[in-house]
Amino acid sequence: MAGVQTAVALRERGFTGSVTLIGAEPHQPYDRPPLSKAVLLGKAEGSAFDVDFEALDVELRLGLEVTGVHPSRHELDTADGPVPYDVLVIATGAEPIQLPGAQGVPGVHLLRTLDDAERLRPVLARQHDIVVVGAGWIGAEFATAAREAGCAVTVVEAADRPLAGVLPEEVAAPMAAWYADSGAVLRTHARVERVEPGEVVLDDGSRLPAGAVVVGIGARPATAWLAGSGIELGARREIVADDHLRTSAPDVYAVGDCASFPSGRYGERLLVHHWDNALQGPRTVAANIVGETSAAYDPVPYFWSEQFGRFVQYAGHHGSADAMVWRGDPAGPSWSVCWLREGRLVAVLAVGRPRDLAQGKRLIEAGTPMDAGLLPDPALPLKGATA
Repeated sequence: MAGVQTAVALRERGFTGSVTLIGAEPHQPYDRPPLSKAVLLGKAEGSAFDVDFEALDVELRLGLEVTGVHPSRHELDTADGPVPYDVLVIATGAEPIQLPGAQGVPGVHLLRTLDDAERLRPVLARQHDIVVVGAGWIGAEFATAAREAGCAVTVVEAADRPLAGVLPEEVAAPMAAWYADSGAVLRTHARVERVEPGEVVLDDGSRLPAGAVVVGIGARPATAWLAGSGIELGARREIVADDHLRTSAPDVYAVGDCASFPSGRYGERLLVHHWDNALQGPRTVAANIVGETSAAYDPVPYFWSEQFGRFVQYAGHHGSADAMVWRGDPAGPSWSVCWLREGRLVAVLAVGRPRDLAQGKRLIEAGTPMDAGLLPDPALPLKGATA
């Protein structure tokens, strides 16, 4: 998404120089969200972007891995030899974290690429017993698809609840019931000791039958290839970009899952592993490349997830909030949570309440003061709860 959108945005802004898009995968550039949904379930063959690269005069070099970069001489190392550049945009995204000791074990899968989804399609079709490791966003989405396909699903999570690293305990706790409602088994406080052919062994000695194992324990920026380049990386191994998505190297930008950026709105550096960031960032990069004066890149982060028959949306960043307000009953089919800082909305989570999300995102962007006394009424539009 980030690489393709950068190429498209450059042409939209009148850039007339050559544009080359290099990708390690052999496939036509594709969108990732459908991989855990329509593509996985065989409802779609692929999710290639509807972009006419030839008409845009964008050269695609697919199936070509970039192994290094030399900013001092404006050159990339690739399997086909050196590739020079005037301006480089790094959009390598993130790569899934492997389950220690499970690499190479038959029947263990990740879900990040089109090839991953293609390997998993027949697994679902055969209705295997499936163990999902990790109750994060991708684990929940895969479990949803596997249940829809008729598979028996057990999700094991080392923490005490789903989404433990993402949402506060009281917000994530109601989501645990969604697993049982769908017929999936959720086992928390469960660590994988090892994976053996046909089963997963937990650290308490219990054994789970597993015709297949799907690992969804997080992702990290795909930046190992930058070793020795001099490009600054952060504590999470992400590229450290400035508020215009420039890196520490001249003429090198970074966009999407591989880069963090300073947020003036939230007063901290954000690393956002979501589709919308890969859509928005390229506009800033393209504007800078063509010499336009662009505003600092400081979006309200946004993402969504479809799981267990629910549409979950989140906007903002709640890390610095000093108050949290519920709208609706979390045991019901639709509810929201609002986070405030000094009386202003900084984040909103909406389950089956898209209007709350849309209005909340605009209120966050505007920094509108809110009336905390009116917010809890789910019948009142969010925009009607301003101070």
